Amino acid sequence: MTQQHITLITGASRGIGFSTAEYLARKGHLVIGLARHVPEKTFPGEFFTVDLSDRDATTEILANLTKQYSFDGIVNNVGIVHPQPLEEVTLDNFEAVIDLHLRVAIQTVQAVVPSMKAKKWGRIVNVSSIAGLGVPYRTSYAAAKAGMMCFTRTWALEFVKSGITVNAVAPAKIETKMARSIFSAGSEEEKRLISGIPMGRAGKPSEVAAAIGFFFSEEAGYITGQILYVDGGCSIDIHPYYKAR
Repeated sequence: MTQQHITLITGASRGIGFSTAEYLARKGHLVIGLARHVPEKTFPGEFFTVDLSDRDATTEILANLTKQYSFDGIVNNVGIVHPQPLEEVTLDNFEAVIDLHLRVAIQTVQAVVPSMKAKKWGRIVNVSSIAGLGVPYRTSYAAAKAGMMCFTRTWALEFVKSGITVNAVAPAKIETKMARSIFSAGSEEEKRLISGIPMGRAGKPSEVAAAIGFFFSEEAGYITGQILYVDGGCSIDIHPYYKAR
């Protein structure tokens, strides 16, 4: 009998995180979700409320969860944006963005890797962004997402002999509440952004979830250290919108 996969997802209450939870649950995973907000819809697994920006709270929840569950998968999805021109970037905001993306990813992977190594099987998927290639007014966010790409390649090499693969997805504009909080529907800024996507539309969280789900499949077992752009074609050639405005 095939053992059920147990997968941890950060930032799981909505958007890409919630859609990924739904996708993996349909594939038979026991999904454990973490976020500071309670999901608006019934979560397809076990959900725990925690403020991951709190280092001690993160340490405590991970210690408790790893006693209850033998994880073999993780999706590092939690993050914030704080869009600002360089002259307005504050060190507090910069540290908050870097911390929530990178520190949390380090903590979660450190917590779950022992059980993955014991099983000689594991999947780590980091949610990066096309912003990691450089986007105006995203100094903090771009640095954080580029960091997630670097984590992916570095950890892939560290764990390659342990049966653990490490990959990343890098979306462009995805229709989520976070994105909507930055660009209002139909605004000139949103139209400008959409014009920079060769497919001419924003992506859906479910489309990113499917890409993440692929990396969890047995068929993807020979793929590690890769960045999969889920971006409507943006990464083929960076559109003028992303080069200058």
